[in-house]
Amino acid sequence: MSTQTERQLESELVRQLAGMGWRPAALPDEAALIGNLKAQLEVHNGVTLSEAEFAQVLTGLSRGNSFDKAKTLRDRLDYRRSDGTVGYLELIDRAQWCKNRYQVARQITMTGSRVNRYDVTLLVNGLPLCQIELKRRGLELKEAFNQTGRYHRESYRAGYGLFGYVQIFVISNGVNTRYFANVPPDKRDWRQTFAWADRENRPINRLEAFAAAFLEPCQLSKTIAQHIVLNETWAVPMVLRSYQVYAVEAIAARVRDGTRRNGYIWHTTGSGKTLTSFKTAQLLTHEPEVHKVVFVVDRRDLDFQTVKEFNAYRRDSVDGTENTRALVDQLGDANTRLIVTTLQKLNAAISRKTHQAAMQALRDKRMVFIFDECHRSQFGETHRRITQYFREVQLFGFTGTPIFVENAVKMGGRSRTTKDLFGDELHRYVITDAIRDENVLRFAVDYVRTVKRKGQEEALEEEALETGVGDDAPKKVLEAPERLDKVVDYIVEHHGRKTHGRAFHRAVLPVQHRGTADLLRPVQGQGGGRGA
Repeated sequence: MSTQTERQLESELVRQLAGMGWRPAALPDEAALIGNLKAQLEVHNGVTLSEAEFAQVLTGLSRGNSFDKAKTLRDRLDYRRSDGTVGYLELIDRAQWCKNRYQVARQITMTGSRVNRYDVTLLVNGLPLCQIELKRRGLELKEAFNQTGRYHRESYRAGYGLFGYVQIFVISNGVNTRYFANVPPDKRDWRQTFAWADRENRPINRLEAFAAAFLEPCQLSKTIAQHIVLNETWAVPMVLRSYQVYAVEAIAARVRDGTRRNGYIWHTTGSGKTLTSFKTAQLLTHEPEVHKVVFVVDRRDLDFQTVKEFNAYRRDSVDGTENTRALVDQLGDANTRLIVTTLQKLNAAISRKTHQAAMQALRDKRMVFIFDECHRSQFGETHRRITQYFREVQLFGFTGTPIFVENAVKMGGRSRTTKDLFGDELHRYVITDAIRDENVLRFAVDYVRTVKRKGQEEALEEEALETGVGDDAPKKVLEAPERLDKVVDYIVEHHGRKTHGRAFHRAVLPVQHRGTADLLRPVQGQGGGRGA
């Protein structure tokens, strides 16, 4: 059977997209692209632009780099009308994302330092917002990935730089398909490309299935409108991965269903929970019935790195001070919809008499509290106070290590689980999913006997039993100074080799052991997630 060519793959994709609602457009070059842009913006905004007015629009669109243009896309573009008044153009409807205009074009040619032709371009209101690069079956996807970087260097800034508005790249060879945000080549990494998956985290790799799930017009414009975060620290856009999208949407659906039920998200360590939870909080501020969205972290988690992360998504969003009055003022400020605070300050705000008068008015307001790492500190008196104080609050938690019956903690005289406190599990993305997707490093397990002589082992067991430890005898063995010295010696001796020249970090985790033969298990660190 002959191998499908790149042109055949392109033709089949365009045919599928046309059947999904993307209107084919013949746009061979920038001149055609600009003429089409004028027509699409006029229809979308219900205006007619004179040549002089549209010239201002083009000048405004051409300013800045791709990150600046990502901001321009999400704002209104102003221009001076012929009568001297100021007009505004909406480039994309982010609130009602299905009410945009959708086109698909093939082989648009742009001339910069070199002449480049782009395989398939998806346009929203005339702007190229999604670029699809294809390779025939059997070729590595990295070729398409590298090609998008070359386009960025050679021709994306050509002319009016309209291809700087691309928000998402899709690369595929028909059987493998990935997507990623438009990050400049010098900040780009192959590990920032992602496979789309269904709600059960099953990857969707084939191009036809990917297009049906991800490139449906409403879905793609929703992704651009709601599921891209502009990271101010790195000056790059970040697109959410599929499991992050499902978590955000699950919480939003529960907030809208009117039941006031709570819920929690189980996403493994290193999978980007901070970004997911913060994006959830940000989107919920646009829900008209929600008075405030409060993002709650434990004080010990509000370190420099966390503050930097939060502020990267929204400037000056975190008040890292110990001043509870600042929190109370934010809660009372009608213009402040999203608040990031610590559990300790929230507890002080509802507990201290000095704040009672200011806080009283909030008790019956519709609010949403989102707890980052909810397994750490939500099982004590503070949780009870919060749920009893606010009558119309919904609580949502994010955790990489939920509490189940088998590892439940005591609260109020009985064991409490994450489900007891936060209700239903709304989405799950566990370590096996993350390892398969290469979002965290794989585990490498070594079994090392640090107590080698049987006589030593038996002596340690006998000593443990004589001291009355009983069933805790294995713990006594694990904590024996002789064993701990050998663990340290092993780590020091083998660290360089086991970490490939210290290219990544490892941790030693305590594990179960067979009898008194302890196991040393170096595990590749899960990292902090690769970002979206």
